[in-house]
This record gives sequence, C-alpha cells and structure tokens, in this order.
Amino acid sequence: MAVSTAEQLKIVENRASTVGELFYGRVEASGPREAYRYPDENENWISLTWTQTGDKVSRIAAGLVALGIEPEQRVAIASGTRIEWILSDLATNVAGAATTTVYPTSVADDVSYILSDSDSRLVFAEDDEQVAKLREKRSELPSVSKVVVYEGETDGDWVISLDELMELGEKYLIDHPGILEERIAGTGPESLATLIYTSGTTGRPKGVRLVHDNWTYEGAAVAAPGSLTEDDLEFRWLPMAHSFGKVLLTSQLTIGFPCAVDGRVPKIVDNLAIVKPTFMGAAPRIFEKAYGRIVGMMVEEGGAKLKLFRWAEKVGLQVSRLERAGKPVPAGLRFQHRLADKLVFSKVRERFGGRVRFFVSGAAALSTDIAEWFHAAGVLVMEGYGLTETSAGSFVNSPDDFRIGSVGKPFPGVEARIAEDGEVMIKGPNVMRGYHNLEGESASALTEDGWLATGDIGEIDPDGFLRITDRKKDLFKTSGGKYVAPSHIEGAFKAISPLTSQMIVHGNDRNFCSALITIDPDAAAAWGENHGMAGRPYGEIVASDELRAEIAGHVEQLNAKLNRWETIKKFAILDHDLSIESGEITPSMKVKRRVVEQRYADILDGFYADA
Repeated sequence: MAVSTAEQLKIVENRASTVGELFYGRVEASGPREAYRYPDENENWISLTWTQTGDKVSRIAAGLVALGIEPEQRVAIASGTRIEWILSDLATNVAGAATTTVYPTSVADDVSYILSDSDSRLVFAEDDEQVAKLREKRSELPSVSKVVVYEGETDGDWVISLDELMELGEKYLIDHPGILEERIAGTGPESLATLIYTSGTTGRPKGVRLVHDNWTYEGAAVAAPGSLTEDDLEFRWLPMAHSFGKVLLTSQLTIGFPCAVDGRVPKIVDNLAIVKPTFMGAAPRIFEKAYGRIVGMMVEEGGAKLKLFRWAEKVGLQVSRLERAGKPVPAGLRFQHRLADKLVFSKVRERFGGRVRFFVSGAAALSTDIAEWFHAAGVLVMEGYGLTETSAGSFVNSPDDFRIGSVGKPFPGVEARIAEDGEVMIKGPNVMRGYHNLEGESASALTEDGWLATGDIGEIDPDGFLRITDRKKDLFKTSGGKYVAPSHIEGAFKAISPLTSQMIVHGNDRNFCSALITIDPDAAAAWGENHGMAGRPYGEIVASDELRAEIAGHVEQLNAKLNRWETIKKFAILDHDLSIESGEITPSMKVKRRVVEQRYADILDGFYADA
C-alpha cells in the first residue's frame, strides 16, 4: 500500500539523532533476527543476529576508546566490502568518532594524502597489502597511532589484529561499563560521522563532511515509502567506501532486513544464486556486463535459439511499453508474453537468484535501453541519483511509481530546482556540511541558503521526475557550434554492443565526433572461443579485423539513432580495458575522461589529421 507524502515526511522528521542511537535501537528491536551473513575462508556462509552484531560492535567501539580515540577524531578504513568493514564503521560512530573511507585500490600516495588531510588517528586495514602502503608512508603519518588488520601479519605494536582490539574493548567495558552510552549521549545530529573522499575525475580527492543527521535522514528516507520490509534480503557487494554503500547500511538499520555481504566482484553471479536476495544496489557497469553476457551468448549461439531470444525480446518490450503507458495488453500478446517468460525471461531472472523484486542502480548513468531490456525480462532496475555531497541518495524511482530514463522523484524533504544554465540544484537534510579543509571550495559549491550546485545538467518533468542529461563539465561543442552530451551516446552504444566495456566520445572544438572503445575482457574471451581464437591473448583478439568489423557494425547501428553532428565518424579500439589501477577510471567506475583523452591524444589527433 502506497505511503502518502505527508506520512513519509512524518517518518523522516521522527528519525534517530545519531547512527549509534539508530544501531542500538535496531539491536533492541530485532535482537534474535538475522542481521548479516558472510562467507568464511571455506566459502561457508556464517550468520550473525542483531544481538551478536551489537556485541561485536560494542567491543570494537570500546577498544577504540581504550586506544584513546576521542569524539569526532577520524578513524580510517582501508578495505574492500566485508563484514569487518561494516562492524568497524558502526563501532567508530558508536564511539563518537568519524570514519574516513579509503578505497583498497588507492595507491600509497593517495592513501597518505587522505590519512594526512583527514588527520586520521587509527586505520583499519584489510590485509598485508594495505598495511604495506601504510608502512611505506609511515613517516608521513605521525597521527596514525595504531593499525588494526582484519587478516594478515601483526607486530604486537603498531599493527594489531581485530581480535586483539576486541579483547582490549572487552576488558575496557568491565572497568567502564557505561562508556558507550556516554559516547552516544555526547554525539549529536551535527557531529561529524564520515569523511568520504570523492575519487574525482580530476585533481586531488576532496573530503566531504557528512554528519550523523545526513545518514539517519538517508535511512529514514529510504524506509519511508514502505518499499522494503524486514522480510527482504539484501546482497551487498558495493564498495562501502562509496556513499551508496553507507546509504544501504543506514537503510538496513532503519528497516531491519538482513544483508548478505561479500565485496568480491568476480563472485557476484555465484553469490546471487546462493543468497537469492530480494533486492540489491549496484553500479550500472554490473547491469551492462550482465546484459552483454546474456545477449552475447545468444548471438554467438545463433540459429533457432537466437531467433527465439529475439522474438522474446520483442514481445517483452511490447508488453513493457504498454504497461508503463497504462494501456491494456491484448490477450494474444499476453499469451505470447507468458510463453516468452517461460522459455526465456525466467532463465534470465534465475541468473540473479530468482527472487529479486528490484535492483537499485546508482553512482553513474544507466543506459535507458538496458533498463528497458531488463524490465522487459521482468527485472525492474530502479535508477536513483545523488552525489557524495548529498550523502548519495537524493532521487529514486519506486516499484509502483517509476519512469525508465529518469532517476525518479526527490526523497521526502529534499528540494530540487534547475538553474538558468540547466544545472541541477539540491537542498535538504542530506546535503554535506562542506569540504574538509577547503572553505573556498565549500563556498563555491553551496549557496548561503543551502543549495548545492551538483555539476549535472538535467530537467524535471511536470510530475517531478528528474532526468539527468549529462555532466556539466562533460558537455562539449563541436567546431560547428553544436552541443553534444557524450554520456547519452556512450550509454546508447553499450546497449547495442554486448562486447563493449567503455566508449569515450570525443569532439570538443572538432569538426566531427570520434570515439575510443574498449572491449570487456570476459566478452573478448568468449568471442575469441567462437571465432577460432580460443586461448589467444586479449590484445590479439581485440586487434583482429573480424572483431573490428563487428564493432564497426555496432557503431553504424548507433549512428542511425543519433543527430548528424553526434555521429561517430572514426573510432579506435584500445589494446586494454580501462582500469582503476591505471588511473583511467575512478573506484566508483566513472571514466576519468580528461585523463583518457590526454593519454591517448595521439590517437585522437590522428582522427583529425586530414580534416
């Protein structure tokens, strides 16, 4: 049953004051129910109740206090997504301190910068690899008094284990039984909870200051529509270092559903089959890869199976579009759809565990064509929108009120408007309190009356749905004076080409558009097996004339959908995929467009040499 706007606002207004209060409220309310499950070293899934989770968090939090961590001091976490990350983050907030997030893929220089800029006093490190970065830069980190490692070597001094920290906390609680209650009571809605360093596509990362009220608001705002209940089951693999992960965390605390946690990306498909979640948050790249894998397999299969698949796609899209337009589905088409669902779409859903009610896509733009394809297959992907500066969530579609191609309506209590130049402006309880140690940049991002300039171009329709058309900085103008929104073109191409990992459209001040294209490694290997190149190196496969011809055909299909000035006249396939390690994409899977264009300037310039 739909929850009215007034009721949603009431839920939001009555939110908890702090993350610690929210957490222990959930422990009290749901004690014996399952809170988390996670795989051990033998791939067996271990379950934790809320009571057990509360006990672990309390001991870690008391250990932090015993080591001298004071309210609002920073405690960093350098780790991938795993149960220990979540326990450490909750414990940090319970102790009144603030979490500094560090992506495990960050190089030592960036880790050192983030820890120094945040003045972090203790670091939770995932393993020996993360500890090695800290040791390399130890002389630059005088404030880091202790490192707590989840798995790996300890030295009994600077580096201790999580178990040792918990033992320390357990002893401290015996002598100071009310210490955590004191810390929670001394923490307020405006106390710093998290410093998230935006990975950024240019320059040094900026520390976004997010307070407890930001996060308790996010949890309440997600809970308010009633789309999720404590009977749902989430699978969480998203980087907890990203604000989207923290939104899922506080939403779970507010609603009480259990969560299966495993951040290993290669294990996502296997885990979905085992966990059988009812919902999951993900970045668009996951849906692109799943779509590419499914469609690519069918194309390579060919013959009758491909004909059946294409027929099912056509039927599914017809039904999807009629239903979304509020129009009746003719009986004959309804019968065809039941058949298509039995023969094709049910198998697609089984790949995700068979119980998913919906996915939530965030962190980057999702191709409208891919979202529509999933809906045709009976899988709703609800796109949302926000920035680290808005604690992630600001807009989202809902299961009973969504529009594919939009990022939904604003969260209850969030205001939005479009500036004269088309930029999306946001105001609400989720907006950051500024950038850490950067007063000038804070002032330029936030108006005096609290509006945040998002840097995104968009439009709000009469029903309140927001459509993001591009990043303000990414829009470019050709030498002929025509504006081009590259992300729109790139998203459309990924829906056409199941082989593609990335497309970077170029054309600023040029007389036509060109593109750099990378091929997904898994798709390249599968394509090679079906084209007499099984076992060949990635570089050899993507350089083949046959694969280039196939990509050229995909570019032709793309161009048929574009305005003349947007069409891709020339393209190059790179000999490697873009990666976080190479510095070409951010940890949240956004392309560093300027870095890529500068790195491959010779290729791009070559496109225009004869023009």
